[in-house]
Amino acid sequence: MDDQLNKTQPTKIDSSVGGDTSPIKIDGTINDSQPKKKGRPWLRRGGIVFLGLILVLVVGGFLGYQDGLNRRKNQESFQLAVAVAEQYELGVLDLKAGRYEVARQRFEYVIGLDPSYPGVLDRLAETLLVLNVTATPTPAPLPTSIEPTPTPDSRAEEELFAQAENYVAAGEWDLVIETLENLRKKNPDHRPVEIDGMLYLSLRQRGVQKIGLGNLEGGIYDLALAESFGVLDAEADGFRTWASLYITGASFWDVDWGQAVYYFEQLVSMTPNLHDGTGYNTAQRYVDALQNYGDFLESQGLSCEAYPVWDKAYQYTGNAAYQEKSQSAQDICE
Repeated sequence: MDDQLNKTQPTKIDSSVGGDTSPIKIDGTINDSQPKKKGRPWLRRGGIVFLGLILVLVVGGFLGYQDGLNRRKNQESFQLAVAVAEQYELGVLDLKAGRYEVARQRFEYVIGLDPSYPGVLDRLAETLLVLNVTATPTPAPLPTSIEPTPTPDSRAEEELFAQAENYVAAGEWDLVIETLENLRKKNPDHRPVEIDGMLYLSLRQRGVQKIGLGNLEGGIYDLALAESFGVLDAEADGFRTWASLYITGASFWDVDWGQAVYYFEQLVSMTPNLHDGTGYNTAQRYVDALQNYGDFLESQGLSCEAYPVWDKAYQYTGNAAYQEKSQSAQDICE
């Protein structure tokens, strides 16, 4: 009986003598599976961070490229607008002065760049009408006999030239130009180089002076005439550009407030006191254009678009009323 009980008892394993200590399953088999070694989580995290940095650099580079591209496009649009405005105003002056063919070329140039420019189609139609009416053949001149002419007396021309020099010294630009024109009618070959230089200076000075006094179209025209005698300096060319931008911005008044804001915003930081014949200067036009544009956007339910407009008005003027409008538009937008 004792022998039978001893046979049924499980045999103990003495671990102290180097026996197998593997765990024993219920069915008596030995479980030889060992826990698997874990990977290196820091290496995976490092890879993710590296990929993230690469992505940030790629996105940042792309956004920088797009920003540069947009800036260049805006600059090109700005320069194109200046050229269009300048040619249109010169065309109007040519039309008034009877230079119809030159006016036609200028208006066609404007239409080629900006067919929707205000008034250009009407001006071109007016010019073409005059050209069609006056397009008559010019009769050939009759032959005349050549007779010997005496040596001209240049004393009168020298007196006019000296008179013009005195007017230059006094800054009487109208009188300089008038005197030199009379001199050239009397003798076109008298001191041509000196007279060209005096005409350039006088037209340049008078053009800048006219723009400063609010006669923008007249100033642009004088500077264009001066340019026929020599290259304009940077200051004179800057005045002409400002005058052209002012005229273009004013042409959108009560027509397209967004465009009016665009043009006067370009000008206000450079020449806030530039004005036209009404005395209405750049700074006043900029603020009024912002206010009218903001009101227009609000009336269309475009509060999100109106918010930055009111904010610009507040930043420029410091007027609390514009700050309230800006905050109200922002609240509605959010």
